[in-house]
Amino acid sequence: MNRAATTKGQAQAGVLLPPLPDDLRRQEPHAPIVEGQPVISILARERQALDRANARQGRTVQFYDDLISKYGKRP
Repeated sequence: MNRAATTKGQAQAGVLLPPLPDDLRRQEPHAPIVEGQPVISILARERQALDRANARQGRTVQFYDDLISKYGKRP
């Protein structure tokens, strides 16, 4: 009976998840377009921004995977 009460209490309490890191909420802006600059330099900066955004997405996936490993799978 104690085991059932404990299980019921844990289920009702839910899971307190850690806060999402601020970095994972940030949006990556496009590279600024400066008149007179070569298009290739704008493209290079845009690709750097995409690399940062992809790295951030990778950290988001890792954060989520860590939560799953600690708290179990989704229903």
